[in-house]
Amino acid sequence: MPIGQIVGGEYGEVLIRQKSGETIEIGDLLSIEDVILQILDLEYGSLLEQNDIERMSGMELEGYEETSLMEEEIRNYIYAKAKPLVRIKDGKARIPKVLPSFFGNLERVSQEDFDFLEEPENSLYLGKVRSGSQVLNVPIHINGKEALSHHIMIPATTGRGKSNLVKVMLWHLIPKEYAGLLVIDPHDEYYGRNEVGAKDHPEAGKKVDYYSTNPPAGGYQLRINLSILKPWNLQGIVELSEAQSQALYVYYSQHGKNWLEALLTSDQEEADMHGVRETTLDALKRKLKLTFDLSVKTGEVRARGNIFVNQGSESLVKDIVDAIEEGKKVILDTSSMPENKELLIAGIITDRIFKNYKDYKEKGELEEKPTVGIVIEEAPRVLGDRAGRNVFHQIAREGRKFRVGLVAITQLSSMIPREILANMNTKIILGNEMKSERDAIIGSAAQDLSKDSKNIASLDKGEAIVSSIFTKFAVPIKIDLFEDMVEEERGEDKKLEFFG
Repeated sequence: MPIGQIVGGEYGEVLIRQKSGETIEIGDLLSIEDVILQILDLEYGSLLEQNDIERMSGMELEGYEETSLMEEEIRNYIYAKAKPLVRIKDGKARIPKVLPSFFGNLERVSQEDFDFLEEPENSLYLGKVRSGSQVLNVPIHINGKEALSHHIMIPATTGRGKSNLVKVMLWHLIPKEYAGLLVIDPHDEYYGRNEVGAKDHPEAGKKVDYYSTNPPAGGYQLRINLSILKPWNLQGIVELSEAQSQALYVYYSQHGKNWLEALLTSDQEEADMHGVRETTLDALKRKLKLTFDLSVKTGEVRARGNIFVNQGSESLVKDIVDAIEEGKKVILDTSSMPENKELLIAGIITDRIFKNYKDYKEKGELEEKPTVGIVIEEAPRVLGDRAGRNVFHQIAREGRKFRVGLVAITQLSSMIPREILANMNTKIILGNEMKSERDAIIGSAAQDLSKDSKNIASLDKGEAIVSSIFTKFAVPIKIDLFEDMVEEERGEDKKLEFFG
């Protein structure tokens, strides 16, 4: 049944007259011939002059005789503006390069309209096709191996479902051997310590490792031995002057893995030999003691906290990296530590992963390894201009060459440099009311979303647009509610077990 008719427009923006009695909403998908269009804007239309409309309104409001129109459904109507989203030709998706028929009737899309979609190899499930507020039973997958190495970005304001999306993605990645994940979890919400989470996946025992400063049964203690620390791990995390940064490298070149202890116990005579001024040394000692919870007594460095230690946990970083290289999903609970310690730990482990994968490429062994994804929340902390050139910056720029990518979650896309935004080749765009943020996202999307600003602003919780170099068009989706998805999968497993 037709819902509207094409009455004008141009390439990229088609005008549709809505049929009376029907309702079109922003984001709706409509089909005509071999083209699927998406509604971007709505406005009123009328055959009456504006003066006549206002006069009739005034008479009715002020209590005059009731006004009525003959054939009102013909004279007054709703215009919809739509863009051709995709053209299906010979069962394949194509970028639309033609206008659909003038006066052509449009219908709501059905599940059959998406028969051209195929599940790619190394698939990663994201959600189901969404037409406006309606959800079709059409699952959307992308090539997870490629998408992860080319970086995924999840931009949205608070409360639009970013964490739920990551939970859904993580759940479907757990059994996949093509990818290992490092998940930095500052809110302790992905493992599911006290609620449903990754721990409840049927393969979690073999495929998920959980590290915390206060681990439950089955988890691991999160502690970093100071000997693992390198000067470049502090880049962008600890605020250092150029002289202080140079001093770190001087002590590292002289003392190797014991550089931190040597610096903290150094006297001015030794510092002078290294060309380090007294003010620089004193400032560095204060910053390092504060950052790592250290004290120095009688020439001995002592760890006062339970995160950075100078005894034990020497193999922890190696254990984590080895697990990720086996395709495991490693979750780090950083909820109980300050931001600088969280980012230090994330940087130390990420740096080791990136170094290993560079070595594998040089040795010709990269194809044998799974792709690695680094999930980082509040991404501007490590990708913004103020963060400096750290390992996350390096990965954002060149990680795809080494099959290491970021899953960057953020509320403030505008704080990430444009060239890094452009390198995020898959964007799962959730709702955002702030125009400056929408502009940053739209300006770096894989498809032309220049007319989608209102569409993005209108996205409700769990609704998203997937813009990716691995999709032919920007796909509107509805993301499953994680708890419902797990419950449904458990129900299906029970049925299979019953009929087994």
